[in-house]
Amino acid sequence: MSTRIAFLKGHGTQNDFVIVPDPENALDLPAAAVAALCDRRAGIGGDGMLRVVRSAAHPEAREMAAEAEWFMDYRNADGSVAEMCGNGVRVFARYLERAGYVGAGDLAIATRGGVKRVHLAKDGDVTVGMGRARLPEGEVTVRVGERSWPARNVNMGNPHAVAFVDDLAHAGDLLAPPPVAPAAAYPDGVNVEFVVDRGPRHVAMRVHERGSGETRSCGTGACAVAVAAGRRDGADPQVTGNASTYTVDLPGGRLVITEYPGGEIEMTGPAVIVAEGEIDEEWLRAVGSA
Repeated sequence: MSTRIAFLKGHGTQNDFVIVPDPENALDLPAAAVAALCDRRAGIGGDGMLRVVRSAAHPEAREMAAEAEWFMDYRNADGSVAEMCGNGVRVFARYLERAGYVGAGDLAIATRGGVKRVHLAKDGDVTVGMGRARLPEGEVTVRVGERSWPARNVNMGNPHAVAFVDDLAHAGDLLAPPPVAPAAAYPDGVNVEFVVDRGPRHVAMRVHERGSGETRSCGTGACAVAVAAGRRDGADPQVTGNASTYTVDLPGGRLVITEYPGGEIEMTGPAVIVAEGEIDEEWLRAVGSA
């Protein structure tokens, strides 16, 4: 009889993840195995994978262990490594709470994008301190078919190109990555957000996530959109001295993003664990070596 590997399934505003608890960093999960787990027809299905590892047990996180006990080893649906995932951090925190590792209140989570501060509210929402946005200089253009738009280059620990459009349908089917120029602006690929206005400090978006395609939600993307909208609207907190809050509607739900005068950004939204089960190790070994 083969051994079994535990997994859970969770989502944050329908950005869904396969969660694999691996506290001691004992599992070998090559890109092919992660892609198979995230496959919606032949695997469990998800926009990405969250591997739960103690920071002290992972070489990429040991330096953060004194500050954050747990490391979120996040992978995109194609198995590629990603720096950060905002919705993933909320779901990761919800798993830690469910597993009894933490309770409601404040905690720190190590990611490849640095240590993230999280607050688990008793009402079910999770707030994540997303750090500061970086705004690389240089003009960027996003194209879909015959249309093109200027885009704001925003880095939230991972790269984003934010384009304001008249209609979200103009983004097309988002099956393939929208071309972004100049390519040198994003040597490792980019997440592309298409944004329309819904009202004062209220926008809606669609996103093509690097390595995953169009997803129902993207937390770092929503933060990038709020930052870009604030700059467009003359609401840069570092200029006005006032916090700037945007409501961001995504296909999978709603997030609230606040940027403070010091540059720190917070994201608040739901996180849900929907199922748990076991992975057949023989199957995982086979697909991982394919």
